[in-house]
Amino acid sequence: MNKNMGSADRIIRLIIAAIAVFLFYNGTLTGTMGIVALVVAAIFTLTSVVSFCPIYKMVGMSTCPAPTKH
Repeated sequence: MNKNMGSADRIIRLIIAAIAVFLFYNGTLTGTMGIVALVVAAIFTLTSVVSFCPIYKMVGMSTCPAPTKH
């Protein structure tokens, strides 16, 4: 599994996940919407930790910078 996520993409996903979790535990997001937000937050956190997004792989996209040759 090759990395296909850059640092900026990972940070943005982690921020969105943190906001979703905060809104759920704050009581702003409740019910089905709250559960969906937690699931999305978990997926965003997991993909950020491993630096790999399966959807990016399916569409042939990568936000990871190209390796430099010396």
